[in-house]
Amino acid sequence: MTSSTAAHRSAQTAGVAFAGGAYLLWGFLPLYFVLLAPTGPWEVVAWRVLLSLVFCALLLTVTHGWTALFAIVRRPRLLGWTALAGLLIYVNWQVFLIGTLSGHVVETSLGYFINPIATIILGVVVLKERIRPLQWAAVGIATLAVVVIVVAYRAFPWIALTLAASFGIYGLIKKQIGPAVDAVSGLTLESFWLVPIAAVQLIIVAVTPPGITMGAHGWPHALLLGLAGVVTAVPLLLFAAGTRRVNLAVVGMLQFIAPIMQFLIGVLVLHEPMPPERWAGFVIVWVAIGVFIADLVLTYRRSRGSLSTRDRTVSHR
Repeated sequence: MTSSTAAHRSAQTAGVAFAGGAYLLWGFLPLYFVLLAPTGPWEVVAWRVLLSLVFCALLLTVTHGWTALFAIVRRPRLLGWTALAGLLIYVNWQVFLIGTLSGHVVETSLGYFINPIATIILGVVVLKERIRPLQWAAVGIATLAVVVIVVAYRAFPWIALTLAASFGIYGLIKKQIGPAVDAVSGLTLESFWLVPIAAVQLIIVAVTPPGITMGAHGWPHALLLGLAGVVTAVPLLLFAAGTRRVNLAVVGMLQFIAPIMQFLIGVLVLHEPMPPERWAGFVIVWVAIGVFIADLVLTYRRSRGSLSTRDRTVSHR
């Protein structure tokens, strides 16, 4: 084994560890937020925004990243993209907290199960991308799942669809920004744009009984709530480190760790109801995911095969 091959494998292993760690942490988020009771979703998101900004500012100081951030500030187009990304991630965080703290963790997991399908649709509609037959099949099956849930379960899954759409469009914007904005600078600016919203939410919470809960329920609760910024930023940074080291096919398969964990937490730990109609919708979604993963694996193998053939051709010349 050559040193370059060993280095590549080491980077791949580290990348899987980083990305997998990010999705594991995201999978545990419902349990963390449930532990914050009696803090409501509006107060949690407000602290999440403000403390994420503080944590990112500390990271920028430690890593000497302020120069990179000020370079972004001097580019109005990039600033506009970060503001839009901030609004979308705010919607995602707020809806996720509303779902988690109102007994709808299973539905939040549905949103992240269908998020890859939503990303495919956005690619076709916005970027005019051409998608493969198996991807079309996954989109069709996922659409059928939503119809089954609406008709049979008699409930419109607005939490799931909002999460899938907001995070899908957020990812699309991050793709438009590309490497011009690093992970820490991006999250710093996104949090900065949301400070006025967070401030208004805290004011409204303060004047609405029972008021702000920070510091009102003992130091363990205050400590947990104070860690909201760390809990927000660390998975995003791990995700950024992981995606730089592994290809998108691996990331595409790892991303289902989080919704699987959230689903299991909702059903097994929080004992949310799963009548047959809801099971039917989820089973159909899982079939769509199976088709999606099969397409990822086949595409990855074909690309590896073409690269190996090209390398052999070059070596014989």
